[in-house]
Amino acid sequence: MTPTKAPAPTVAVIGLGYIGLPTAAVLASSGAQVIGVDVKQSSVDAVNAGELPFVEPDLGTVLAGTVSQGNLRASLEVPQAEHYIIAVPTPFKDDHQPDLAYVEAASANIAPQLRGGELVILESTSPPGATERVAEVILAARPDLTLEPGLPNTVYFAHCPERVLPGRIMIELRTNDRIIGALNGDAGERARRLYQLFCDGEFLITDARTAELAKLTENAFRDVNIAFANELSVIADRLDVDVWELIELANHHPRVNILQPGPGVGGHCIAVDPWFIVAAAPEQARIIRSAREVNDAKPEFVLDRVIPQAQKFKAPRIAALGLAFKPDIDDLRESPALDITAELARRVPEAQVLAVEPNITELPAVLAELPNVELAEFEDAIAEADIVLLLVDHTPFKEYDPSGIQGAFVYDTRGAWRRK
Repeated sequence: MTPTKAPAPTVAVIGLGYIGLPTAAVLASSGAQVIGVDVKQSSVDAVNAGELPFVEPDLGTVLAGTVSQGNLRASLEVPQAEHYIIAVPTPFKDDHQPDLAYVEAASANIAPQLRGGELVILESTSPPGATERVAEVILAARPDLTLEPGLPNTVYFAHCPERVLPGRIMIELRTNDRIIGALNGDAGERARRLYQLFCDGEFLITDARTAELAKLTENAFRDVNIAFANELSVIADRLDVDVWELIELANHHPRVNILQPGPGVGGHCIAVDPWFIVAAAPEQARIIRSAREVNDAKPEFVLDRVIPQAQKFKAPRIAALGLAFKPDIDDLRESPALDITAELARRVPEAQVLAVEPNITELPAVLAELPNVELAEFEDAIAEADIVLLLVDHTPFKEYDPSGIQGAFVYDTRGAWRRK
């Protein structure tokens, strides 16, 4: 007798951004019935058309396939489902305190759809206690539900932070180990069964608060190491030493591996997550706070080197190469390159800033509102510029021979052209 095939699990993914959409697509390609939910009509329309609203290698093919097969669709409304994955932004406020408004709104929208027995996963990188806050919001709206395990009206909660690198998300979703933090009952095992549909990595089950802090710790560790390199670059500048040669020499020690400095730190993770630790333990997080301050100060250091050069010209043309927060993607979140470009335009209003970003087709709002900024092609900007400022080491920039730049002041914040 042929065994009955288990029905496909139903999953609602709340937030179709850089993490939510790849997660929804990979779940749908692995046998789940997925509904992606977003507040933007444009994102919902793009997904339902099988089109990417942003750049991420390999995602487009998977998205188009799962949509055409009927395994993935998008909606503005939260549906009923067996599993809910919250993948919405978790920014910080002006005082670097965590802002859980998006998480709380998603939780409130999920609450009316629950009947008992569902699993709610917070995937957004969050401060310690955020998963508990999700449960509080839902149970406050639905006092008929409970956290007590094993009852018909129990709702299970877990925190499963993503640990992927933009540009490699579709690979790393499947291969990276996965931390699962359970809040109640067998929520950890339930989450493991869901992620096991696509994840080949090891599953590391713990409690929710430890899982939250683990993800923050990973990014704070990276931030501290980047801060060392960035601080070293400031010291080397003060002492008239080539920081790139300095680091290369130091890294010949068998137990030294200094990272490369840059114009700052961007992205939604490393530039944000360490502040969640500082907010949770402000008196104890001294090194973590200092690292954030070092990295946040680096864009101003770059401006201090470029603006005096710009002021030597009556109406300088400045080629700002790169706006994304890292190479070969279109993600501008918390990008120091974007901030530097905007500040150059504001502080040198007589300049014409030629913003070059090969991964976008129109200026972001912060630049579009500035009258002296235009989106330019790479070689056109190089040919016209009085000042060439390399901010992001995109592949076409790295491959360019800077000897072709004639008569312009060149400031390479990434060391990409040093050997050339």
